[in-house]
Amino acid sequence: MEVTHAPSVPERTLRELGSVLPHLVSVAVECPEEPYDGDLQPGDVEIRFRQLGPFDRCGLPVVVEVRSKYFESRAANRQDRVDGLYQDIAKATGLDDFGVYLSLPVAAWAQE
Repeated sequence: MEVTHAPSVPERTLRELGSVLPHLVSVAVECPEEPYDGDLQPGDVEIRFRQLGPFDRCGLPVVVEVRSKYFESRAANRQDRVDGLYQDIAKATGLDDFGVYLSLPVAAWAQE
């Protein structure tokens, strides 16, 4: 996932996001094909923080972009999933001016 943020967003807010997002996103995208057991391992969730530069344009101080593999069961209620994730992030961090984008691309993954 990628968190794009304005330079004005306090570091403590970004740290809090980094702390709560792995669990909240895992809950939001859980499905029968990829169940979430609550025990995240290194590499299960990757977060990249990117500060907006002088030429970037964004209408919100924080945007969380989540990409998770497409499964029909995930896609069937994707709006409910992203709405719930938005509410969970707001509750956990106190943020009130941000956006969440959930993308479910058809993808594959390999790792040794």
